[in-house]
Amino acid sequence: MTYLSGIPTLSTDRLTLRAPVEADFDLVAAFFASKEHSWGFGGPMDRTGAWRWFASNLGHFALKGYGFWFLDTADGQTVGMVGLWGPEGWNETELGYVLFDGFEGKGYALEAARAVRDHAYDTLGWGPLCSNIFPGNDRSVALAERMGATLEAKWDSPTHGTELVYRHPSKEALAQQKEDTA
Repeated sequence: MTYLSGIPTLSTDRLTLRAPVEADFDLVAAFFASKEHSWGFGGPMDRTGAWRWFASNLGHFALKGYGFWFLDTADGQTVGMVGLWGPEGWNETELGYVLFDGFEGKGYALEAARAVRDHAYDTLGWGPLCSNIFPGNDRSVALAERMGATLEAKWDSPTHGTELVYRHPSKEALAQQKEDTA
């Protein structure tokens, strides 16, 4: 059950990107409990910290109209989260992505991140997005680069220290790339 109205559902060939529901919290808590999986996303955190993140994600949707969608496969597995994040003190709204344990390497993050980027450009009318990535998070850097993002700067986050700012291509640049390869 979704309690916030107006959160759009996005779809890709293999995924449904949907609003968070309370039943998702255990997945979030398990993700943040794992240092191995959550270190590049501000973790690890205990259940209380994970709950605060989960609630602030809902607050993002309520206050700003965007946040992290949960990714469901056709067979109903929830495999991760991809979304737009711009809390107080952030350099700008970023495109972020995480997959839950066991779902990496299947292309889900790339597929969902492209859908969210398209939503930001086509529906929200935004310009080029960034992804803020912790130094050493090579998988996240590789995904950003597969999406055409390039390292633009370093930024000192108010909560996480130094992060790398990867700039995604604009909507126009993406259209030109598609035209050039056609």
